[in-house]
Amino acid sequence: MAARAALRTTHARLLRHYRSRHSAPTSALVHAPHPYARAFGLVCVVLLGAWLGLLIVGSVRTPVGPMDTSMTLRPSLNGGTKINVSPLGALELDSHTAPIRLDVDVDQLDPVRAQALVEHPERITGLQDEITQDVADGTRDLALRSCVAVVSGATALGLTVYRRPRRALAAGGLALALLGAAGVSAYATWNPKSVLEPKFSGLLSSAPSVVGNARSIVSEFDVYQKELARLVTNVTKLYDAASTLPTYQPDPGTMRVLHVSDIHLNPAAWEIIRSLVEQYRIDVIIDSGDTMDHGTAAENGFLDPISDLGAPYVWVRGNHDSPVTQRYLEGLRNVHVLDEGRAVTVAGLRVAGTGDPQFTPDRSVLAAGDDAERAAGARLAASLAAQARAGTPADIAVAHNPVAAQETDGRVPLVLAGHVHRRANKLLPEGTRLKIEGSTGGGGLRALEKDEPEKVHASVLYLDRDTRRLQAWDEITLGGLGLTTAEVSRHVVEEDPATAPSGSPSGSPSGSPSSAPSGTPAGPPSGTPSADRPGNPAGSPASPVRRPAPARSS
Repeated sequence: MAARAALRTTHARLLRHYRSRHSAPTSALVHAPHPYARAFGLVCVVLLGAWLGLLIVGSVRTPVGPMDTSMTLRPSLNGGTKINVSPLGALELDSHTAPIRLDVDVDQLDPVRAQALVEHPERITGLQDEITQDVADGTRDLALRSCVAVVSGATALGLTVYRRPRRALAAGGLALALLGAAGVSAYATWNPKSVLEPKFSGLLSSAPSVVGNARSIVSEFDVYQKELARLVTNVTKLYDAASTLPTYQPDPGTMRVLHVSDIHLNPAAWEIIRSLVEQYRIDVIIDSGDTMDHGTAAENGFLDPISDLGAPYVWVRGNHDSPVTQRYLEGLRNVHVLDEGRAVTVAGLRVAGTGDPQFTPDRSVLAAGDDAERAAGARLAASLAAQARAGTPADIAVAHNPVAAQETDGRVPLVLAGHVHRRANKLLPEGTRLKIEGSTGGGGLRALEKDEPEKVHASVLYLDRDTRRLQAWDEITLGGLGLTTAEVSRHVVEEDPATAPSGSPSGSPSGSPSSAPSGTPAGPPSGTPSADRPGNPAGSPASPVRRPAPARSS
């Protein structure tokens, strides 16, 4: 028995020895990968973990001048910088060569900081230094956050895959080393001149053709901003000059309407309008459209100052204003949006209007033409007739395009329009006066394409409070880009009662002795020719124009 037990023990030892000799190579072949495969796997884990880290926590929000932005680093084969201005498009800069790309998303324009620049143009001189400092601060924050993001992402993924702390720490260290090498490469290949040769996409692809050479735009707009304070100062002097004119002196009860049009995204217009509202004690502001340039949601913040201009704001859509623009304005305080003949009574004045049926912000949109405008004007005329039959006739009608506005002839005493960027005044055959305003924004940025700067136009209309008929108006003209001239000329209405529109309110026509304020001269002086009659070409001056009195300063 003892011999048998010893034999079994010896056999077991031999069997274990045999298994250890012959199974070890097989186990090693299965569980010990090739060194190159192990390194490749580690690199894949590091790159994937670093990318996930940047995607989750590698972004910083930072203000850059008047804009709020988000900065992010992204893996890239070519490097460079991409600035996204949603929904307008993007511009790409060949700023550096490295396996990382800087993405900058312009989230929104801060209206408070932007308004501060408009109200204090002297700050423009320090804006470049401010933006440089903002970008430097944002870049430092982004570098720090990116380091934390790539190390955390690679370490976490390494721990998940290898389940060994040493391997996970190695992955994090390798990720940090790769990010550092990419940063050194970006710094060594940095190209500061890349900003002069951007590549545009989306709506921004038309930017070079719209605004011309980037360097001249910057220099000209800098001059314009420096002169803005003096320009607004000139505007505040207009009321004193106009109040001494002998042609017409409105009494305190006269209704005062400020007609503006075609602002085209020029922020300087708001300060000019606000100054006119204060100096002329305006009751109602009427905007005949094209307040925007492309009508995108990104432009909507530009409209926010309207609520604080100091007077109710009546607005109709222009061909550069989109339904997105209209919906945004409908939500603003103190704004009345008119469309499809809708009427509103503001400060005792009833105004009806319609938006432009066409939306043509650039040449990529095919215009429907004058037929669409006439159809819109006909609908507005029908609405005016219905309101007159209901006993609530409109005092003023508003349409953006003069073609549509002319369709209201005989339905309303006064119709206002814009669109053509030049003033015109015409008494239509059925007695309706058509007044077309120039551009209150001086044509916007598009005006920079021209050799001569486009002037800024606005008009103050004086209406009798009882009859709500036009008695006189002041045409206010300011110098355009870089110019500081200011001019105001007063015009008095002389109307033939026989041509009064049937839809107008009852009462004596404006300009007759019974409608003039007590003690105020009415009608032209003896011997003054009267050209203000039906059939005058558009743009002929109202008659009589009693000594147009410009008040200039420079």
